[in-house]
Amino acid sequence: MAPFKTVSLAVMLGCGGAMPALAQDASSGSTQSAPKLQVDTADLNRDTLTVGGGIGYVPSYEGSDDYVIVPAAAIRGRVNGFNFSTRGLEASVDLIRGASKWDFQAGPAVSLTVNRTGRIVDPRVRALGKRKVAFQVGGFVGISKTGIITSPYDSLGVRVEYARDVTNVHESYLISPSITYATPLSRRAYVAISGTASIVGDGYARTYFAVDPAGSAASGLPVFANPKGGVKSYGGVVLVNYALTGDLLHGLGLFATGSYNKLQGDFARSPLTSVAGSSNQWYGAVGLGYTF
Repeated sequence: MAPFKTVSLAVMLGCGGAMPALAQDASSGSTQSAPKLQVDTADLNRDTLTVGGGIGYVPSYEGSDDYVIVPAAAIRGRVNGFNFSTRGLEASVDLIRGASKWDFQAGPAVSLTVNRTGRIVDPRVRALGKRKVAFQVGGFVGISKTGIITSPYDSLGVRVEYARDVTNVHESYLISPSITYATPLSRRAYVAISGTASIVGDGYARTYFAVDPAGSAASGLPVFANPKGGVKSYGGVVLVNYALTGDLLHGLGLFATGSYNKLQGDFARSPLTSVAGSSNQWYGAVGLGYTF
């Protein structure tokens, strides 16, 4: 999620359309103390679409300690074995069909950066002026394995995304590695935990975290003219999904997520963060999604 006008339920919809269908073995002759989750092959291979909407609670800009409520939306699905999804303000398509145990992923991705384009609460940062929306083009690679710790259906995966600005706004790159562990708790409940990081170039740092002499005079913030890129932040995300009707792959579901990012280096030292904001960045969202 991003601290901007529209926040996605991206990670929340990560379970819809991409995980095995879960059917309980509740036969009367079973001697097990708890229902056994089984894969429904027809559901596993079917085309699917999940759409969702809700609200998010996010910083008013990256590095802010003021928070705003924004709309949230996301889409995820599969057609002929190919997965597509939105993640934050990014859309991507996996061009490698998934396998039953090991799943290799790779494909194109496009994204928007709308940091400091509006809804800035702090008047000092607002005095520095707005930024234009940046459009990035790139791609991702990843790998995951199903059947790790808790059941045959939990999964552990890693993913790395690369994007570059093609609109001459920050004229830089973004690299986003992540690792995610996810597990169904039952036919209707699902939990995922992710560790994330963000690495960006010098252009990104200067565009969104610099304060030049003119900006200092206008805002009262100290001059911070030449911040350097590098590791911008690291953090984590927790997701909970509960099916209100049907199961995790059918019908209406309730999604909730919370995340924390810690800004690093010049991104934390910038006056936009250290004086007007905070290096501790919290994000949250709740919403409803429907899986067809």
